[in-house]
Amino acid sequence: MATNGIISLRSRFGVTETIDRLAETAARAGLRVFARIDHAAGARDVGASLRPTELLIFGNPRGGTPLMQDQQLAGIDLPVKALAWEDAEGKVWLSCNDAHWLAERHGLGDASRDAVTAIAAGMEKVIAAAAGMDRS
Repeated sequence: MATNGIISLRSRFGVTETIDRLAETAARAGLRVFARIDHAAGARDVGASLRPTELLIFGNPRGGTPLMQDQQLAGIDLPVKALAWEDAEGKVWLSCNDAHWLAERHGLGDASRDAVTAIAAGMEKVIAAAAGMDRS
């Protein structure tokens, strides 16, 4: 499912396991995990409730730097991130920004084309593997 520049894939696993799998898959692919944020825990800290929702921020300067060399403002969307979240029916989804949408958003040109294509292909693989839909 793709909506408004966001790609969402149904996960066969719970939110925490999905993010665990994503972190492991990203690391095996040579990507660095920069941060993991548990939004539901943050909500609990302020006395609010939120269905399970976790964000993973990860990437590699080899992929993102060409985008920022082309249009430095692309750095607002880098490194890449993925959100695992549980919907109202208890289904778990893994969502990320579509790299081609980011290219359009930032007006990236020919200098970024290969990097955008590589990021899109890499994201498809790691997201599918983490969600249990390995497409390799």
